[in-house]
Amino acid sequence: MVWLFSCIFPATCPLLIRSNNRGRNFHRPEEIIMKALIFLSFFLTLCFGGSVQSNAQNSQTARVQINSQKRLSKSRLTISFVELVEDSRCPTDTNCIWAGNAKIKIRLTKSGKPAKTVELNTNPGNTAVFGGYKFQLKALTPQPATNIRINRNGYVATISVSRA
Repeated sequence: MVWLFSCIFPATCPLLIRSNNRGRNFHRPEEIIMKALIFLSFFLTLCFGGSVQSNAQNSQTARVQINSQKRLSKSRLTISFVELVEDSRCPTDTNCIWAGNAKIKIRLTKSGKPAKTVELNTNPGNTAVFGGYKFQLKALTPQPATNIRINRNGYVATISVSRA
């Protein structure tokens, strides 16, 4: 602990002090910076490396076609893609000022709980919480184009499911 505390103050850190032939100590600034960066990156990896990995393992993705449902076995959840509410996304073959939005309605069920119907859209940050899980619409295909008429029964939603 004393060694760690002494490395906070570079003048007293045994890693950063070098001695010349006459017994006087001197520091090279680039050595101090390099060693401090290595120490900081190691420390941050220890602190935050595990949390990123655990979030990645708890997340799963479900692809659900409209008027269909998908059961997630790990969480005992069922996601039903009920309705396409709106699709005002910019067609792929044009340039738009605004990217637009697609909004869908899904029904969430979990064994032992009443069903809940929520709306999700493609704008970032839009989530819904149900049964201890967070749901986010990641993608909706097909993407609109000016020369293609999309069948309303052909939409597929990609939904991210993670612990809330």
